[in-house]
Amino acid sequence: MHKVFHIAVVSLLGLLTCQAQDVAIKSTDNHIHYMGRVDSQADKAVLAWSGTSVKINFNGTGAKAVMQDQRGDNYYNIIIDGKITRKIHLDAAKQEYTLAENLPAGKHSLELFKLTEWANGKTWFYGFNLINNAKLLAAPATKKRKIEFFGNSITCGFAVLDTTGQDRGTAPYEDNYKSYAAITARHFDAEYYCTARSGIGVMVSWFPLIMPEMYNRLDANDPQSTWDFKKYTPDVVVINLFQNDAALVNRTEHEQFKARFGTTKPTAEFIVKAYENFVATIRSQYPKAQIICALGSMDASRANAPWSGYIKQAVSNLNDKNIYSLIFPAKKTPGHPSAIEQQDMADQLISFIDKTVKW
Repeated sequence: MHKVFHIAVVSLLGLLTCQAQDVAIKSTDNHIHYMGRVDSQADKAVLAWSGTSVKINFNGTGAKAVMQDQRGDNYYNIIIDGKITRKIHLDAAKQEYTLAENLPAGKHSLELFKLTEWANGKTWFYGFNLINNAKLLAAPATKKRKIEFFGNSITCGFAVLDTTGQDRGTAPYEDNYKSYAAITARHFDAEYYCTARSGIGVMVSWFPLIMPEMYNRLDANDPQSTWDFKKYTPDVVVINLFQNDAALVNRTEHEQFKARFGTTKPTAEFIVKAYENFVATIRSQYPKAQIICALGSMDASRANAPWSGYIKQAVSNLNDKNIYSLIFPAKKTPGHPSAIEQQDMADQLISFIDKTVKW
């Protein structure tokens, strides 16, 4: 009798164990929707750019993810059914992260959204583990509208979480989800690609790389890594650059000024042509896109600064009816845009797109 009981208990425990298994989903599974310039490799996907994301639909009560961060500096939003549930800080060791558990049984969407930029290193995403035999559903549909941003720290969401006024730009204070760019993309329910890096310029940056040298990279740190522009064709492109150029063109002692200009400051004609050439390069990749050449909302766009005039002149020179200029008025506070100021920029951009662009 005891032997029969023991066998029954063991069988029941075995059955419960089978019923409670996690379901492994590899990073290459076609039920996963990636957004942004993601390098999909044989055993992992590599996320580096701000705003890149991984999204699935599933039927069940929870999910985990296996990830490893290059330096342990990156942060991600966990978004369940369209709502942010929490933020996770990744570790440099490969490990499993519980993203959601004890959800109501049924259909759910889950998204991992990268808040930090590629200067903080890459993240290796190996796949999901669905809890308790949850079932993976059809991949989230690609959104009909598509938008891409080329920008600097303003577009990255640099220091947007620092409410102390110290303008700290380290990873804990950066949040691309709160940037005007991501807000605008969500407003229009558009696919969102963000090709941005803090400190970057069109002619000169705070480091030895400018946007015309890296706009076409898949891995921004690798000059041999090339993005395939055929994979994503935006309807709208927003370029928000020149803030760092404005800060550096008068710093003749700075090493990057010397590297780019020698000892002579660039002329207005040189500046306009450099911007014009970059926009023309983007146009060559996206012949049908509506291109918005924006500036601001930091001091480069103040009323007495020449930079908005340079952009407007370049747009005029290009003589393209689908290329526009939009100047965000310079904010009256120091440092980078706050969450409220990013929302203000988004409101201005959304209004401009509503009036100008036919999706």
